[in-house]
Amino acid sequence: MKYIFCCLAALFSFSAFSQSDSTGKLTFSGYGEVYYSYDLSAPDNHEKPGFLYNHKRHNEINANLAIIKASYDASKYRGVVALMAGNYAQYNLSAEPVSLRNIYEATAGVKLSKKANLWLDAGIMSSHIGFESAIGADCWTLSRSLVAENSPYYQSGAKLSFVSKNEKFNAAALVLNGWQHIQRPDYVNKPSFGFQMQFKPSSKLTINWSNFTGYEKPDSLNALRVFNNIYAVWEPTDKFGIIACFDIGYDKKDTVNYATWYSPVLILRYKITPKAIIAARSEYYNDKDQIIIGTGTKNGFQVLGSSVNFDYKVSDKLTWRIEAKHYNSMDKIFVLDKKAAYDNYSFTTSLCIKL
Repeated sequence: MKYIFCCLAALFSFSAFSQSDSTGKLTFSGYGEVYYSYDLSAPDNHEKPGFLYNHKRHNEINANLAIIKASYDASKYRGVVALMAGNYAQYNLSAEPVSLRNIYEATAGVKLSKKANLWLDAGIMSSHIGFESAIGADCWTLSRSLVAENSPYYQSGAKLSFVSKNEKFNAAALVLNGWQHIQRPDYVNKPSFGFQMQFKPSSKLTINWSNFTGYEKPDSLNALRVFNNIYAVWEPTDKFGIIACFDIGYDKKDTVNYATWYSPVLILRYKITPKAIIAARSEYYNDKDQIIIGTGTKNGFQVLGSSVNFDYKVSDKLTWRIEAKHYNSMDKIFVLDKKAAYDNYSFTTSLCIKL
């Protein structure tokens, strides 16, 4: 709690320091998502499979994420402090020190050029990897994809970013504390790095490449992790859209040998009316060497997922969502009718409000 108050004090101090800039503006915003999810495996501890970190609780009404955010923007300086609570914070940040688990974002930035849109930001920030974020209202599906759940949602470090004048191209280079870490893990002393390039040739198409190169395991193992995230978002009409993504990673599976994991994702979305939207997702996650997701089974984590989604925009700020989802595994890593099973089924509904 002391750390949280320090973050808030720092933002307001930053705002006061920058008040000579007449363009400066302090704004507040918020987000909330409550949900109910039923998993047919009916886990006694109410926790859905271990590779999921959002909408985690079975057969109970719960809060997935609640955020309050203060932002300061000026021509030369900017800063953000956002605090959070909910299942996302509980499960995604469980390895962080207790004092850091409720921080969604805490950054300060300075513009490095008078003519170019070149910024240096440092602190705790959202990940530069992936087409999905923790804020469900910004995503096409109610739940996150397997690759999003098992790659960084957040990161800490310093980020140098550039946006072209026509806003069609942006790029970033980052120095990080590791793979989804605020505090660098014990026995890891080497820095990690991130890169991103994004091209928007038109308002209908976005093409993105993001990379992580760094260390997640103790220095003694000398295990370099390289991860690439490639996706395209194409909306040829006002009603129809496609997201296509392919992620691939490379890391040591033991003290000597390296292995890869990968995941393709395809999402289709159609706006029936301005308020009613449907979406369908197909995905496959292959981590047979169990670098990211351990199963203790012969074939590791090789899972095909599919889901269908219906959204109804009650208002500009409030959205009701419902989703049915199915996972099928090569090994019996799930439970159904109290027995080991190849399949997992779940149904989830949520209300999202974005202020």
